[in-house]
Amino acid sequence: MSPDQRPPDVGLPVAANAASHRLAERSFPRRSPAVAKHGMAATSQPQATLVALETLKAGGNAVDAAIAANAMLCLTEPSSCGIGGDLFAIVWDAKTQQLYGLNASGRSPKSLALEEFSRQGLKYIPNLGPLAVTVPGCIDGWFELHARFGTLGFEQILEPAIHYGQQGFPVTEVIASAWAGGAEELSKYAGFRETFLPNGTPPRHGELFRNPALASTLQQIAKGGADVFYRGPVARKIDEFMPQVGGFLQYEDLASHRSEWVKPCGVEYRGSTVWELPPNGQGIAVLQMLQMLKRFDLRSAGFGSADHIHLLVEAKKLAFEDRARFYADPDFYDAPIDELLSDEYADQRCGLIQPSVAGKSVDAGNPALGRGDTVYLTTADKDRNFVSLIQSNYWGFGSGLCPPGLGFCLQNRGELFDLSPHQANTYAPGKRPFHTIIPAFVTRGGQPLLSFGLMGGDMQPQGHVQILLNLFEFQMGLQEAGDAPRVRHAGSSTPTGKIADSAGGEVLLEPGISPEVARELQGRGHSITSGYDSFGGYQAIWYDRANDVYYGATESRKDGVALGY
Repeated sequence: MSPDQRPPDVGLPVAANAASHRLAERSFPRRSPAVAKHGMAATSQPQATLVALETLKAGGNAVDAAIAANAMLCLTEPSSCGIGGDLFAIVWDAKTQQLYGLNASGRSPKSLALEEFSRQGLKYIPNLGPLAVTVPGCIDGWFELHARFGTLGFEQILEPAIHYGQQGFPVTEVIASAWAGGAEELSKYAGFRETFLPNGTPPRHGELFRNPALASTLQQIAKGGADVFYRGPVARKIDEFMPQVGGFLQYEDLASHRSEWVKPCGVEYRGSTVWELPPNGQGIAVLQMLQMLKRFDLRSAGFGSADHIHLLVEAKKLAFEDRARFYADPDFYDAPIDELLSDEYADQRCGLIQPSVAGKSVDAGNPALGRGDTVYLTTADKDRNFVSLIQSNYWGFGSGLCPPGLGFCLQNRGELFDLSPHQANTYAPGKRPFHTIIPAFVTRGGQPLLSFGLMGGDMQPQGHVQILLNLFEFQMGLQEAGDAPRVRHAGSSTPTGKIADSAGGEVLLEPGISPEVARELQGRGHSITSGYDSFGGYQAIWYDRANDVYYGATESRKDGVALGY
């Protein structure tokens, strides 16, 4: 029986023709999902998707393809990611029939003490410049993934990114806009103009851009391994550069860096298990929200209704207060994850949700007694291995600081530390900051079902939940679930020490949510804003076991595509 013949509560993506009677009622733009037998890739940039597909067709597996695509995105979408940033991944390994989580996030400089921020009169870490720089974890993440699961050699995996770095590629529309948006502010930082502003201006849509310095760096890494970056010539150049710009990152910080394999956390939702990675990321906020929302009849409420949006926002407020209090580097703080995800705790938190009144001020519970630019990609191969991978500089290009001759910016992830003392996420030397980037995975009956993610800072947990509701509550197809208009709540407390808006924050509605619903939400006490904002970027692969095929979907708000073979 094909997916379009299955009852909608099975939760499989619905084929466009069979769903036409439903889709005709939707007012938002949409397109069909990709479908293929042997392999699938979905990324936010077309050349990166093609590189992943070519890697699969050359005999590589899902991990090889994911690394190749990520390297290509570091070249083609530097306004969102780069080898100066961090990486997280979830891998489904067909051989062992298990999920594996990788935390490849970097730590703060060991020579930078908390007192230095007080000496400089800072209450928060600046998002640009040297104080926000932490160790880049991306390259070590690639090599950890490859050592455990990869098949092709690194020279073959990185060859496409090296080639296009040398020869150039035409810049796509959304990326060109993001590039131009950050160029003027970043141009004053050391090395940025030389690396990313050819002829002094950002490349326009369709203009060819080359990054031979990045190609050279990748070439060295392909031949010499991760040691080139962390203990070799790249580390030496960073060590020499940072004191010149007032930075604290040193050779020893890079040389001692390590990624960590972690156990994904999961909760049941409508017959499936949703998996996220534990802190220092924010993935369990998704699981906390689902634990609350499954106690309500959202299916009867209907997509885009006032009840749907109200309950989503109220659950988000509660989960994000816990996020602000409890999510941090587990080497420094033991978050009560089991308690946060328990049914008993979800019942307690649901008791705080009023069905017709917006909460104005909520606190973190006691279970033991915003903006960001990122790339998400997913790959799957002929053997039914999957990779869910997310990688980022944090804000746009990152700190703005580009060590000479290397072709990349150092990330500014350190901005997400709290400078107030005695908190879970308080800054400390050698500590991983709170992280916004989160990959996700869904299994059913212990078998792979869905690899997906949605990038965009604080939008990510909210976006993950909305995608899952669209699929499992509102019976949307895989592409339709991403194309549907989204909601974003802003104004919650943050792990950096900022306190929630006492008025309850602001609910941003993407075009496609009806004016009548907006007025009803205002009547319940929500502050409503409509328009275009940062509503995230989605990619997904769904495995239809009955037909033994993949469906692929990609974000209509980005430049990307999903392709299979």
